[in-house]
Amino acid sequence: MDSYRVHLDKDDLVFCAAHFITYGGGCCESLHGHNYRVSVTVEGEPDRHGLVVDFLVLQEIMEGLVDRLDHRTLLPAASAEIQVRREDGSVLARRGDAEYRFPEEDVVLLPVDNTTAERIAAHLATRLLEELEEAEAGPVERLEVEVEESFGQAASVELKPGA
Repeated sequence: MDSYRVHLDKDDLVFCAAHFITYGGGCCESLHGHNYRVSVTVEGEPDRHGLVVDFLVLQEIMEGLVDRLDHRTLLPAASAEIQVRREDGSVLARRGDAEYRFPEEDVVLLPVDNTTAERIAAHLATRLLEELEEAEAGPVERLEVEVEESFGQAASVELKPGA
């Protein structure tokens, strides 16, 4: 059986963002930033025009997703270790005695438990799949999103809708 996939790895699929992650045993990184780079692979059966997914549609969706994260602080909305709340136009993040206050417009609360490259990749993959379905871009058999947080250091996730 033939297998078809498209891969998008363009210079404009990048975003700069700050984050910190928690580790077991009560450890937490300091707030820091990365110049993230994103690539995506979509696998499926070509449509009657021979397309798995239109590159222009895929690129437009991905650019929109990464643009929402660009020049923001990424915070986990589902963390057991970091409490996040909105207050008077700010977002407060507290872990133990440490508290951070950010202007609300500079923060993206991600529906994840930790802002690791793995969780960011999963968030982007889930959103991409939703937006491809909304755009009726064809049935996706497999979707992979890779997030590189520094040169040579990346994490990826693979989704198989309906599997």
